[in-house]
Amino acid sequence: MSKPFLGIGTGFPLALDAKTHGVIRAEYEESVRQSILIILGTAKGERVMRPDFGCGIHDLVFATMSASTIGRIDREVHEALLRHEPRIDVLEIEVENAPEQPNLLLIRIAYRIRANQATGNLVYPFYIKEGA
Repeated sequence: MSKPFLGIGTGFPLALDAKTHGVIRAEYEESVRQSILIILGTAKGERVMRPDFGCGIHDLVFATMSASTIGRIDREVHEALLRHEPRIDVLEIEVENAPEQPNLLLIRIAYRIRANQATGNLVYPFYIKEGA
């Protein structure tokens, strides 16, 4: 089934296909998933021509681990996805500590693709180095 309305683009991370000797592409639902990862992995101001692109969680790398920090991470992720990924509706975001790694937060995102109502989810690892 063709789904051109979801898009086809260069895969992330950039890699070459050994068979075709071309760049690997991300298609349809995978394109959406990779777009979310790119948004979350890009700090605001990192892209010179689009300084507003990205997610504000990177400003919190040295924040103290607290309920307010977790709430701010939730809000920053939600705002970034609303602004930069119009193909999805964010259903739920959960931020929780990783059980055996005190400086790792797991950001769980549940989303629905607007065009075909397909749901997806992913976990984004975010490492925080608590400030003193």
